[in-house]
Amino acid sequence: MLLSWNWLQQFVSIPAPIDQVADRLTVTGSEVESLTQVSPKVSGLRIAKVLETKVHPTKSGLTVTTLDLGNGERRPCVTAAKNVTAGCIVSYAPSGSTIADGMTLGFRDFDGFTSDGMMVSAAELGLPELSPVHGILLLPDDAPIGADLKTWLGLDDWVIDLSITPNRGDMLSYLGTAREIAALIPGASLHLPELRPALQQPGDWSVQFNGVTLEGDGCMAYRLGAADSVKVAASPLEWGVRLCLSGMRPVNNVVDATNIAMLALGQPLHAFDAASLPAPEITVRPARPGETMMSLDHKERVLSDGDLVISSGGVAVGLAGVMGGQNSEVTESTGAVLIESACFSAPAISRTSRRLGIPSEAAFRYARGVDPCLTELSLSWVKALLSQWGAARVYEKEILCQKKPFEPRRVFLTERKTALLTAQPDLAKTGKETLTRLGLVASAESAEGTEYVVPSWRNDLSIEEDLIEEVARIHGYQDSRPRIPELYGPGQLGEFMSLHRQIREAAMARGYSEAITYSFISPDWLQKIDYPEIDSCKTLTNPISADLSVMRPTILPSLLAAVSKAEKRGWRDEIRLFECGKAFVPSPEGTVEFDRLCGVVYAGAERRRLYGARTAEDFFSVKADLLALLVSRGVRGTFIPASLPWGHAGQTAQVLLNGKPAGYLAQLKPSISSAWDLSAPLFFFEIDLAPLARPFKPCYKQSGEFPPVYRDIALLADRGASSEAIASEILELGKPVLRSVKLFDLYCGQGIPEDKKSLAFSMAYRLDDRTMTDAEVESRHSALRQALEKKGYVLR
Repeated sequence: MLLSWNWLQQFVSIPAPIDQVADRLTVTGSEVESLTQVSPKVSGLRIAKVLETKVHPTKSGLTVTTLDLGNGERRPCVTAAKNVTAGCIVSYAPSGSTIADGMTLGFRDFDGFTSDGMMVSAAELGLPELSPVHGILLLPDDAPIGADLKTWLGLDDWVIDLSITPNRGDMLSYLGTAREIAALIPGASLHLPELRPALQQPGDWSVQFNGVTLEGDGCMAYRLGAADSVKVAASPLEWGVRLCLSGMRPVNNVVDATNIAMLALGQPLHAFDAASLPAPEITVRPARPGETMMSLDHKERVLSDGDLVISSGGVAVGLAGVMGGQNSEVTESTGAVLIESACFSAPAISRTSRRLGIPSEAAFRYARGVDPCLTELSLSWVKALLSQWGAARVYEKEILCQKKPFEPRRVFLTERKTALLTAQPDLAKTGKETLTRLGLVASAESAEGTEYVVPSWRNDLSIEEDLIEEVARIHGYQDSRPRIPELYGPGQLGEFMSLHRQIREAAMARGYSEAITYSFISPDWLQKIDYPEIDSCKTLTNPISADLSVMRPTILPSLLAAVSKAEKRGWRDEIRLFECGKAFVPSPEGTVEFDRLCGVVYAGAERRRLYGARTAEDFFSVKADLLALLVSRGVRGTFIPASLPWGHAGQTAQVLLNGKPAGYLAQLKPSISSAWDLSAPLFFFEIDLAPLARPFKPCYKQSGEFPPVYRDIALLADRGASSEAIASEILELGKPVLRSVKLFDLYCGQGIPEDKKSLAFSMAYRLDDRTMTDAEVESRHSALRQALEKKGYVLR
């Protein structure tokens, strides 16, 4: 925020130089980006009156004038400006003076006519925004002839560029910054500038107006004032200069009055052309989806139901807290105005401003929180300025519509907590004085501490720690004494944090790299994997961008995007990525949030190696990776054939953990690989982490002292049967002496029925206390074969 040092001192008496104030503001959290002297090179300029003018006889477009500088002093001056006439008061730079660009003026001859310096425009004073008229800067008739122009305009000034943190919306005004300085600088005292009270008309204009209606929760309070006999013109130069130095462009007296009140007090205001309103009423309501409005910047805005509008007769005449509508704009023909002073919802204004890309001064303040008790004072400022400038006849009667009166927050502060968090017992004792300087009021005291009433303008103070921060901040962090912190017992990782850490370590041990991506993705990514329920996915109301607008139902697209990006940038080697993150899966009851693990293995285009081509990854090697991750948590996983919209047919398996579905393992469907511009196969797995979250402690188990005895068995099974399920069944039938069952051969072909397949298993029999005899093994193995035949298996 830009602040005029001279204007700021009308709000607070400051017994300190500007550089000291800037340093104090910076060290307490409100960083001063720069201190800039206004028009430092301008000197020697004066106020002059044009006595006479005549056209130059030989130079087309030039006018020869005689200027009066008071006390009988007259100077000749030649100008090309078209707005100079006899009797007007002008800005004059005589010979020997210097203008904003550093040029020193002298005498100049124009075909026999000497010009002593020149008349100057606003740009040559260093303030091009001050006057919209191209030509000489004309001054009011009561400007003192001969006086120093720079001093009279108030250009002997400095501009403070103050960087306001997002939580300090109260400092986005001269009054708010003055409050802060009054609390920081010893001896500084706060006071509001005196404005001459408005000459208000006693008539009740509201009898012809049907009132104000608030719909929804977007507006807490709405105050409306009125003025007629409006004469739209330029504002007095004194106020125009203040606007320019504060970073705003003068528009006209009505608009400028609202902007001045906003800069001074922090409350945005807006003026409507009363005659342009479709109906004698105002309604603050949510916009209708698809509703349109032409804003003041001449752009048609398409609104959504998240936007808040000011409407009249059902027609939107303004985007609440953001920008007015062109259909109610104040113009030179305006005869009566309605002046809005309202308190709108910060989130609603912020969403609309960001979505439509309208970073207006009003929206910037509303998004950071506006004092809900300022509507009356700020409206009185606008009425006082319009009356003082003779710009309108203002009415005393105002309309106020509010949801409920403001209730200040109350926060309890203890000396013990202050001493604990600041490590400075002295601060705990001086905290009351500090908080009182900041505008807080002690409402109750007890042996434990003090209850404070938080002022309406400090919406960032809500808990005890906020008050302690204020005490420490005003004292100065740089003055805090260093101290060794108290040592507490070692912290412990939470259940899921511990799980994530173990999964990360196991995945990295298998050669995977961790990826960290956003939990929200582009809907196009879901279309590219043929996700079937895109319309059911949770969407963000206020996304960072259109490409990050959907809460992802699966982590896979995030990793596919990373692999695809690497491929496009020329990466040719294998890529192994994993992510432990959130997935938001749509269900009939709503969106369900899951913690998941997702991994991808991309073969890459480069296969050459020093000792021969690199072996390509396949479904089973990635399955081995997933099994290793599961074993690290003491969980056995089983896999059954399955189908998945983005999984390759015949290369897709459902993962069962503890007998329940927990995820998938698959090769990415080739058509989807092409959609992601991948030139090599990609394998992936994605599982829920909840089944792995149970407490697990690895235990040592002694290996068998006696050797196992091996036997093989071959059988016919249905083509679609799971070999893993059959192995588990054999192991269960052979307990307790059968210790392992491993598939070593799979055959489909000649001699085998088309709907069958031949599976061969190697089995290990072993006892813990002795070596089994051949007779014992044959007996057990024969019993196992008979049990399998009873279950319908054909043994080979």
